[in-house]
Amino acid sequence: MEEPKPKDVKDAIVSYSNGRSDDTAPDRPPRVYADGIYDLFHFGHARSLEQAKKLFPNTYLLVGCCNDEITHTYKGKTVMTADERYESLRHCKWVDEVIPNAPWVITQEFLDKHNIDFVAHDALPYADASGAGKDVYEFVKAAGKFKETKRTDGISTSDIIMRIVKDYNQYVMRNLDRGYSRKELGVSYVKEKRLRVNMKLKKLQEKVKEQQEKVGETIQTVKMHRNEWVENADRWVAGFLEMFEEGCHKMGTAIRDRIQERLLGPQSRESTYFLENGNENVEDDDHEEYYDEDDDDDYDEEDYYYYDDQGSIDEKEKH
Repeated sequence: MEEPKPKDVKDAIVSYSNGRSDDTAPDRPPRVYADGIYDLFHFGHARSLEQAKKLFPNTYLLVGCCNDEITHTYKGKTVMTADERYESLRHCKWVDEVIPNAPWVITQEFLDKHNIDFVAHDALPYADASGAGKDVYEFVKAAGKFKETKRTDGISTSDIIMRIVKDYNQYVMRNLDRGYSRKELGVSYVKEKRLRVNMKLKKLQEKVKEQQEKVGETIQTVKMHRNEWVENADRWVAGFLEMFEEGCHKMGTAIRDRIQERLLGPQSRESTYFLENGNENVEDDDHEEYYDEDDDDDYDEEDYYYYDDQGSIDEKEKH
């Protein structure tokens, strides 16, 4: 919202005689008045007061708040008491002064009593439930002392109450769980039990829903892996068959070698035995007889014999 930009504070000073700007007016900050019920004080209230405070430089903001009697008569029951609403306003940084027991309809007498120069509020007609007029700000607007502020959409005391009423059972259970008794909450014994059963059923439904969501996520994961399997099935199967064929070949070779080893076992032992004996004979063959030429005379040029280890006589050809 674009704020007014007066040339200086004096431009905002009001002549109390006719309500118009006057260079002869006293040199003091303009006094702006805003009023309301301010039940369940929220940021929408604070923003409207901020706008009123920033209407002029160095504005002195007075805020009027109606008491419980007037409010309950003309508007309805409030959540907060008058004293609680006054105190909430005192803690708003835009407020310079709080006027308790403010009137429902603003009069000239009230303006003069508090030296009010302008009244700030949103421009929508505010029905006068007291019957004094169609709009509680009708007199101020006619006097030229009304300054418009903008409402904040999406937030109001009625909206907050509506949210509480809409979720009434949940808030009752919330306070029961926090230690409030059913009598303090104005709840009957039967209603309390029914609420507790309903809350347990609701928690069960939430758990079931949570499990369903987890199952759904699992199904999605399975579908994803299934699609991956379909896309890569041929490659995976070919790789598996290749590995399987290689493994079977190795296993078949090992089995065949084992069988041959078993079947050839006795023959291998006999071959080993004869081979060992053959080696001994070879070793005996290596033991050649050496003789000296001088001994030739001792031997006839006839055949000679020698004994082997078994005592048999081998006939050798004459050298």
